[in-house]
Amino acid sequence: MDSVVGGGKGLKLGINGLGRIGKLSVWHHVGRKYFNEIVVNVGRSAGTSLEDIAHYLERDSTYGPLNGFLYGYQSKPLISDVDEDSGTMMIDGIKVHILRRTRNPKELNWGEYGVRVMVDTTGAFLDPTHPADQTGGSLRGHLEAGAEKVLVSAPFKIKDKGKTMPQDAVTSIMGINTNDYDPRKHKLISTASCTTSWRCR
Repeated sequence: MDSVVGGGKGLKLGINGLGRIGKLSVWHHVGRKYFNEIVVNVGRSAGTSLEDIAHYLERDSTYGPLNGFLYGYQSKPLISDVDEDSGTMMIDGIKVHILRRTRNPKELNWGEYGVRVMVDTTGAFLDPTHPADQTGGSLRGHLEAGAEKVLVSAPFKIKDKGKTMPQDAVTSIMGINTNDYDPRKHKLISTASCTTSWRCR
């Protein structure tokens, strides 16, 4: 992550989307302790309480309970201090702030939360050519909202075949073409897909 945005304690990670990839991204970074706070956008609340979200974050259909995944089956539950009013909880000492206002990246105010690097796991915003004010939202909306780097958990998809990949966007597959990423110019980074990464090994 140091090569994406400057390393060091006090960094906050943003995650847009809390499907399975979003959830496991939370698990990964809770375990690594690289970020001291994770800000997760789930879109509109639609009646989902923070307790429900905490329960969802506690368990995965493949890996089982979070505490068992990180520390073994005899470990204790890791989620505490679930505060509906502030939208926050603690997961193994890491503060997790849940946003439930909007799905549009441009309206997420990452800068206000101190988020410099964020991961979009929704699969809804994959066209790097769309402007920040694209109807329904776009990847560039995250940049306008204050993020400096946007990682996408799926391949880019340019809908207008007459357009080419913007100069500030790159697809970087770990172990394959990692050096194609230039931190001085690339702001939108696709990590391709789990299928792509697996086939390239």
